[in-house]
Amino acid sequence: MSTNLLGSPFLLKNVPTTSPYNNNKLSIFTIKACLHSSRTKTPNPNKSQIDDHVYNYTKYCTPNFPDHVSQTPISEKELKNTKNGGILDDFEKKGVLDLWLKMQDEARFDVEQEPILENYYKNSILVQDCMESALAYHLSLKLSNSSLPSDALFELFMGVFKEDQELIFDVTDDLRAVKERDPACVSYVHCFLNFKGFLACQAHRIAHRLWSKGRKIVALVIQNRVCEVFSVDIHPGAKIGSGILLDHATGVVIGETAVIGKNVSILHNVTLGGTGKVCGDRHPKIGDGVLIGAGTCVLGNVRIEDGAKIGAGSVVLMEVPARTTAVGNPARLIGGKENPIKLDKIPSLTMDHTSHMSDWSDYVI
Repeated sequence: MSTNLLGSPFLLKNVPTTSPYNNNKLSIFTIKACLHSSRTKTPNPNKSQIDDHVYNYTKYCTPNFPDHVSQTPISEKELKNTKNGGILDDFEKKGVLDLWLKMQDEARFDVEQEPILENYYKNSILVQDCMESALAYHLSLKLSNSSLPSDALFELFMGVFKEDQELIFDVTDDLRAVKERDPACVSYVHCFLNFKGFLACQAHRIAHRLWSKGRKIVALVIQNRVCEVFSVDIHPGAKIGSGILLDHATGVVIGETAVIGKNVSILHNVTLGGTGKVCGDRHPKIGDGVLIGAGTCVLGNVRIEDGAKIGAGSVVLMEVPARTTAVGNPARLIGGKENPIKLDKIPSLTMDHTSHMSDWSDYVI
């Protein structure tokens, strides 16, 4: 959703009656959002650029810039009054609909540029009624095989979307995350159809809902098919927040009791695993705004606190404090354990993997 609409009341009219984003009670509604940009404030040299509570905001906000949380949400009091079926739901539905219409426009443009893709885009996007059906259709084709027909998977996936209507909000948050953080992503529809990290994450969200409902066998089958098709192995019991970027994604492994917060960026060949045969709660807990570099292993029930950054190729066996950088095998904090250097930007949004190098090593080639 363009932030140009925000900061003042806006009107949503003529939502198609067949759209799942249509609210039968409110075909026309007004939303007032109180937003501000962190760039407009004069920085305090004695204080970090990011407040301690900023990571809690990111569920409701999509930044214009990759290195700042540029918007604040509706007040906490308003959220308490509206989060169960009120203004916030309508606000989010408007965002889903806007993004879906933009994806259809992007699909039409791509077909004009490459007519050979007409049937592909038509079946995947242009004839679909909504983003849910498009995603269910696309995933069902990707994950089907000779003994697991796409029609059955489509019905299964659509059933999950109908039971959990908030699931699509996580999907759109992930779409925006990829588009904003990955310079290789040329459009939303490009990500939606072609980025296996995004698709693997959405398949996991469906499998996790099934797992939570007690349908563990079919959830595990989906996990297996995702692993075979996308080379991403996420146990359906793992809990993953919204706004996730699995960049490249090949070789990502996430264990059953792992928990990943919101607005996290994870590179390829990352393992969030256990330490052996320990049972129970045995996998890492990743906070909001964390960046985990390629080839990293985080092992055991350890916590990576909000806004931390893990350098590529690290092996993390102990807790990493908020807004610090850990790198190496075994991983050590940049600046030392007693006084680690604090980050002043959210690493998962900046996607800056190398700024810590001068503080860590004087090695040059």
